[in-house]
Amino acid sequence: MVGKYKVITLCGSTRFKDEFLKAQKQLTLEGNIVISVGLFGHADGEFENVITPEIKVMLDDIHKRKIDMSDEIYVINKNGYIGESTKGEIEYAIKTGKRVDYLECHNA
Repeated sequence: MVGKYKVITLCGSTRFKDEFLKAQKQLTLEGNIVISVGLFGHADGEFENVITPEIKVMLDDIHKRKIDMSDEIYVINKNGYIGESTKGEIEYAIKTGKRVDYLECHNA
């Protein structure tokens, strides 16, 4: 919490840009501080020409630091999709005692 506001980090595949933006807006209007991704590599086609393997490692680490700053994470799992990076973020969040919520119903 920062003041009276819960801090929530959004996690999920960056191919779901519209869902990220909708969740960010909704969670903000509910009175939360929302931390999102810095770029939408899949949705914006940046994995083909911008994201090197080294940058991918850095971005994954940065996202874990965002989770460190958060009270919980909110997983954008459109159509039930959870990729490998997101699975790692969920495992990290659970390991560090963070609450995990999902856009769509999820059976662990």
